[in-house]
Amino acid sequence: MRINTTDMQNAFGKYLALVEKEDIVITKNGKSIAKLIRYNEPDYFLVHEEAKRYQPTKTVSYEEYMELIDSSDQRYELIDGEIYLLASPTFTHQVVVNEISWHFNNYFRGKLCRSLTAPLDIRLFGYATRFEEDPNVVQPDVIVICDENKVNEKNKYEGIPSLVVEVLSPSTKGKDLAAKLNLYMKSGILEYWVVNPENKSILQYSFSKERDIDNLMSLQQGDTIQSTVFPGLEILLSDVFSEI
Repeated sequence: MRINTTDMQNAFGKYLALVEKEDIVITKNGKSIAKLIRYNEPDYFLVHEEAKRYQPTKTVSYEEYMELIDSSDQRYELIDGEIYLLASPTFTHQVVVNEISWHFNNYFRGKLCRSLTAPLDIRLFGYATRFEEDPNVVQPDVIVICDENKVNEKNKYEGIPSLVVEVLSPSTKGKDLAAKLNLYMKSGILEYWVVNPENKSILQYSFSKERDIDNLMSLQQGDTIQSTVFPGLEILLSDVFSEI
């Protein structure tokens, strides 16, 4: 498609929509001066999952990740050198997150630990001794931190949460059940809840001090989830999913 500069100025939004289907050449005084083309995310920003065999993509450095963050309004996570785009959560997802965070806030009120919800960057480094050796950045749905002294002078948290909760979405299921499970386990997090609104269930992982799976519980409707780290922190699953 060819359009002149006046048309582009008067109907820019229209042509942004049309560029999804074809390139648009912009002319001035009958001469081509520019081309508007659809932008495609580079391959190394994409996560590829296959049923039988996982194909690794280009490893991304922390510096490249930060360049992307600084130039975009989107939210991303960096796990094992791969960048994951965080899609906008659904209504159901947020209802479940809100219910869990309400219970957590009530439990931790007046205690030394604190519960927080996304978006908040959590910097993890697996078995490495420093973040720079194995940089990973995630934004769990709900976290519990007991090391508030790890908030730095820039008001950024650089500690290790004690408990992490992820609420599954169709687009995040593989990441939350595999990549994040492994990262949380080897980073020293003590407990991980994987909440599935689709079948109203929760997988509860407890990790040992040796950073291995110590216990796994699969809870269904009618059960009560009880934290293995925080005595007395328990929630009926019927409460978690009552509004969906």
